[in-house]
Amino acid sequence: MTKLRFTGGSIVVGEQLWAGAEIEVVDGRVAALTPLADGSTGGIDLAGGWLMPGFVDTQVNGGGGVLFNDETNVEGIRAIGAAHARYGTTAFLPTLISEGPDKIAAAMAASDAAIAAGVPGVVGVHIEGPMLNPIRKGIHDEARFRPFDEEMFALLTQPHRGTVMVTLAPECVSPDNIARLSQAGVRVSAGHSEATYEEALAAFDAGLVGITHLFNAMPAMRQRAPGLVGATLDDPRPWCGLIVDGVHVAPSVLRVALRARPLDRMMLVTDAMPSVGAVDKDFVLQGRQIHVQDGICIYADGTLAGADLDMAGAVARTIRDLGVQPQDAAAMASTNPAAFLCQSADRGSIAVGSFADLAMLDRDFAPVATWIGGTQVFGQA
Repeated sequence: MTKLRFTGGSIVVGEQLWAGAEIEVVDGRVAALTPLADGSTGGIDLAGGWLMPGFVDTQVNGGGGVLFNDETNVEGIRAIGAAHARYGTTAFLPTLISEGPDKIAAAMAASDAAIAAGVPGVVGVHIEGPMLNPIRKGIHDEARFRPFDEEMFALLTQPHRGTVMVTLAPECVSPDNIARLSQAGVRVSAGHSEATYEEALAAFDAGLVGITHLFNAMPAMRQRAPGLVGATLDDPRPWCGLIVDGVHVAPSVLRVALRARPLDRMMLVTDAMPSVGAVDKDFVLQGRQIHVQDGICIYADGTLAGADLDMAGAVARTIRDLGVQPQDAAAMASTNPAAFLCQSADRGSIAVGSFADLAMLDRDFAPVATWIGGTQVFGQA
């Protein structure tokens, strides 16, 4: 048993803010949670800062100089997880950017092996593509795209230790096949798509439950062609990933989106590349040199190539630029993505029974310390 005592700041417990808390940890989970009165001292001093549930990121392409596509193995996942733990992320999906069946099989096997080995933070795998629309390919390599078939279905639905998320273009995969994936337990999400409003609704009806990065790699909503964006803003069902880096989507557009639909279905994602937590920011993606400057990952032709964004930074921007309350930003970074992954019983909140996954931030929401399962993995607190 371990006892963690926090005082001198604000602790996000559901929709409440506590001035202090004592957290008893047994076997990595919160066994008891006791509020402390304002003015309590001792233990870890938050110094006017924040304690939030550890962040859950469903789209992590890389970190610490490692790209999952290139290091599709346990050590690659371990390095990526360690890089993001420095920014409060305690659960993540290593994300594979459009590859063929052999590489997808390797990614899923690596995720399985990492979970079996107890690599901190990894809770599954995200296969982004290759069933995407070439018109909205973004930085993905169109040559690697392929139609959905029985081989792909068998690959994505094989027994797996964690959550399997797949991003596809709804117009490229039939509602029947989306339903088959969903019924097999895959978390199906839409991205890199030209889907019409009607195609999007048919996908939602079939079991598509997520929008990988709303507004990006899809057409803008128009007055007579609402498309995937319009369907998402109009329908309360899918969870929506938002890249809040000040580059991918204008803050004013994000503020409109947050007013348009339930907050409990909005979640922050980083779309993080190897540059996060790396000294040398530039990297190579599938043979293309990506330059990183001022927080922007960009190819020579001007195409954005993921993001140089960590989850603590996304939380800070959500509070500062979008006017979201800190406890709501914490929900978008923790509670909501955990619900999307069907893992609310284990993570996404500071609560009895959940893993003791914690993110400590200073008063300006910069990362200070991180705990996974009650074990400190970053910081000097």
